Amino acid sequence: MTLTEMRQWLDGRGIQLTRSLGQNFLHDGNQLRRIVAAADLQSGDRVLEIGPGLGPLTELLLKNSGSVLAVEKDLRLVEVLRERFAGEPHFELLHADALEWLKDGAPRDWTGWKLVSNLPYSVGSPILVELALTEHAPDRLVATLQREVVQRITAGPGTEHYGLLSLLLQMRYDPAGSFSIPAGCFFPAPDVESACVTLKRRAPEALDAAGRTLFVRLVKLGFSQRRKMMLKQLRTAWSEESLLAGFAVAGIAPTARAEEIGLDRFVTLTRHLAASNPPSRV
Repeated sequence: MTLTEMRQWLDGRGIQLTRSLGQNFLHDGNQLRRIVAAADLQSGDRVLEIGPGLGPLTELLLKNSGSVLAVEKDLRLVEVLRERFAGEPHFELLHADALEWLKDGAPRDWTGWKLVSNLPYSVGSPILVELALTEHAPDRLVATLQREVVQRITAGPGTEHYGLLSLLLQMRYDPAGSFSIPAGCFFPAPDVESACVTLKRRAPEALDAAGRTLFVRLVKLGFSQRRKMMLKQLRTAWSEESLLAGFAVAGIAPTARAEEIGLDRFVTLTRHLAASNPPSRV
């Protein structure tokens, strides 16, 4: 879909794009093909696309995968998508708020699926976290986001962008590359810089389901006051004796801040706390 075609669809239906919904549509064919290439799609792959808009990426996903499930919040765009892909047997369209849909508690098995999306920037991070923390998470996440968010996702310990988001996603996914996308490739052009990131599911996983739950609690508490020593934050939930023993096993200094501690050490600490005793306070 070219920019001219995009304008024709919008103008022909009198659709004014809504900034609050993050409606900046990627129209550049080269960038769309780069996103599809990053997804490494196979003919039998099932793809989840959130925020398809007018469907420029959807076209390529349908050509290169087995099926596409698209979730679109804006009913005006749902009607366009229904018209554009009418009769396409491998396309399923859901009119819903994707974040609310993912959080509704319904069991969903994303095993074997790939997320490939130009995500609405205002909810991109929580959407990725919801998918990453679900019991049966997708095999790969390929998402276009604000560039600063991509930097946070891929950051390592001790760097400016490292934090809670880095760990919640890297616990189950290995960052496998990213590339910037110029603002002029979107319509309308966003006010922020954009980038596409690829996350591959780790195999084997470092933690089981119970361990992941404990890990999430641990890192959230550890980063609750990121400039302070993490030990002080964690003592509100675990005994100091257990924490100091776990810190020693993980090679973490008692004076360390959460932003200085890498994924592997957080995983080791999680395993120690899970094996030694449950949190002392709720």
